[in-house]
Amino acid sequence: MHDTNDLSRAQLRRLLRQARRRLSPQAQRRAAQDLYRQLAQHPLFRRARHIALYLPNDGEIDPRPLLRAAQRRGKATYLPVLNPWPSTKMVFQRVRQRDSLTPNRFRILEPRRDPARQRKVWALDLILMPLVGFDRHGGRLGMGGGFYDRSLAYRSMRKNWHKPTLLGLAHECQQVDRLALASWDVPLEATVTDKGWY
Repeated sequence: MHDTNDLSRAQLRRLLRQARRRLSPQAQRRAAQDLYRQLAQHPLFRRARHIALYLPNDGEIDPRPLLRAAQRRGKATYLPVLNPWPSTKMVFQRVRQRDSLTPNRFRILEPRRDPARQRKVWALDLILMPLVGFDRHGGRLGMGGGFYDRSLAYRSMRKNWHKPTLLGLAHECQQVDRLALASWDVPLEATVTDKGWY
């Protein structure tokens, strides 16, 4: 766990990204399998019919074993797709096993844009979100683009809105003691790592 008291968000982001990128390919594969074991049989995952995930980038923990498991079980799976305009907007689009993917402007693979296969974020059951850092209180530090926070901003105006469930996914080395949250940060229900739930 990292002590964050004297670090800015930018410094903390840099430190935590370095920590996850230092993990060897073997450690990354083991973490992905351990994450799968933490989540695959959990009721939140088993009950969800519409699940959004992400494809790993920059040392992020890999949720692809969960993506494949969800597809085998007949669940609808979605990946984030960045809008060309406005360029700060992100949508979730259904993805199937053999869909072709193309790199977006951050070189992250995503499905080719197809509005007919997109689903409103509030109609998803579960979003498994990438993060740079997390704490035990639901705090999430993202990459700094604000795509998830903007997509989920409606939750701050609707206090009784329970969908989707938001779970952060991370390596254990990304945990910090406490994150100072900004007003626009959307809290998580929990964070799941290769070692446990927080």
